Amino acid sequence: MKKKNIVKDNKDFSKIISNGKNYWNECFSIYIYNNEYNNYRFGISVSKKIGNAVVRNKIKRQMRNIIDKYKNIYQNDKDYIIIIRKKYVNYNFHELCEKYFNLISEIHKYKEIKDEEKI
Repeated sequence: MKKKNIVKDNKDFSKIISNGKNYWNECFSIYIYNNEYNNYRFGISVSKKIGNAVVRNKIKRQMRNIIDKYKNIYQNDKDYIIIIRKKYVNYNFHELCEKYFNLISEIHKYKEIKDEEKI
């Protein structure tokens, strides 16, 4: 993931979470919000309740890998905040990739349907 594709500021996180649309499954909660940039950006949040710093950093590395794996799906001009939920640790990497892909594809399919209804 390139540095230009990362949301780091706390004010940006707060703005996206408070104003964005929320989608979730048992492992992830994803907030999507329009941005003024010409590319997509991601922020990853892992609670201290999930584990110590080593575990949380491992989870973030895995998520960055999953995000890069499906980079052709994301829409430009969007910010994505991914909040990792407690059940994340119950699944292996391949199951997490599948759950993430299902959620992201559901989000964009839903978005395409909503766009078609407006026409």
